[in-house]
Amino acid sequence: MTEPIRVLVADDHPLFRDGLIALLHDEPDTELTGTAATGTEAVDLARETQPDVVVMDLQMPGLNGIEATRRIVADSPHIAVLVLTMFDDDDSIFSALRAGARGYLLKGADREQIRCGIQAAANGEIIFGAQLAERMLGYFTSAAPPPVFPQLTEREREVLELVAQGQDNTSIAARLRLSQKTVRNNVSNILAKLQVADRAQAIVRARDVGLGHGSRT
Repeated sequence: MTEPIRVLVADDHPLFRDGLIALLHDEPDTELTGTAATGTEAVDLARETQPDVVVMDLQMPGLNGIEATRRIVADSPHIAVLVLTMFDDDDSIFSALRAGARGYLLKGADREQIRCGIQAAANGEIIFGAQLAERMLGYFTSAAPPPVFPQLTEREREVLELVAQGQDNTSIAARLRLSQKTVRNNVSNILAKLQVADRAQAIVRARDVGLGHGSRT
């Protein structure tokens, strides 16, 4: 007999986490190695138990699922992270993939889809839920790449790029030839549209999608 797939479940919702645990117990080819309710716990347990697959929610207290994924993959590249989340927006999907996730399913997936997703991730495949597969195919076959943070205006994306480079408002104002008040207003709009609490969180979100790596001069 082949060895069962060793799975770590990381989700902060007890009812959903319990459902995943029950699913894994019902499958003879999977073995639960542990559960985590925070991103930090997920990173620590992955390092300790070395599962084959981590089923990861994105909205986790403390360390979010994207950053937890990045740290797990950096520590143990052989561990496959399968995202299982309610977020189907482009930014979340591409941020998770850039962090090293091997698959992305929505929480509306049924038991068979989740089971197949775990199996595919364990086999080194990249898996998308049925709701996302056609959209992903469209992105990779289209001539133009998907927009980064489409909810932002062009000016706000320019400001965010410089914020992600670590520049302060004074430097940004000089670089873009704007008043400091205008820059402050743009930064406030960016925080609201990205639904982040402060500048530091905005920088993390921006760098997740590849911003902030340009020249700092």
